[in-house]
Amino acid sequence: MNDANAERGAEPSAQEGDTARAESGDRDAAAVIEALNAENGQLKDRVLRTLAEMENLRRRTEREVSDAKAYGVSSFAREMLTVVDNLSRALEHLPAEARASADPAIRSMIEGVELTARDLEAVLGRHGVKRLDPKGQKFDPNLHQAIFEAPDETVPAGTVSQVVQSGWTIGDRVLRPAMVGVSKGGPKAAPREAPAPSGK
Repeated sequence: MNDANAERGAEPSAQEGDTARAESGDRDAAAVIEALNAENGQLKDRVLRTLAEMENLRRRTEREVSDAKAYGVSSFAREMLTVVDNLSRALEHLPAEARASADPAIRSMIEGVELTARDLEAVLGRHGVKRLDPKGQKFDPNLHQAIFEAPDETVPAGTVSQVVQSGWTIGDRVLRPAMVGVSKGGPKAAPREAPAPSGK
């Protein structure tokens, strides 16, 4: 009897041990799953950050390549503006009478200089370099450089009345601001009409 009781007494403790091991195994498995889920979340976060960084890098590279194509000729174009200015000045200082009375060889040379000036401006235009002609426009400090103010009653104050040197842009950037004279003391803006009194 004592042996039977001992066996019966041993049975529950073996079951308790199995239950304890099963619960301990469940806890270990839950801890492992929780750790794996946390690691998985961290890895997803890293992957998403890396993908975002790569997308930003791709966009930045595309923008830099686009800017290099559009504005890569800026320094060369800026230096070519001196040539354009000199050709324009040469043609502007030629009196009309001298041109009319010039012999055919000189007239041919003048036409060649005009053609060269037009071609040079056309080539610059194909590369996104455009002339600014601000005469009559409102003064814009982003595009124009005021070198003097002149009284001119025929146009509103703050209007470009004279262009001393043409300005140039490349794409949407200013390559060289136009050097201008700005009017002052022109007509005032019309005053606002007072509201009509109500019949109270």
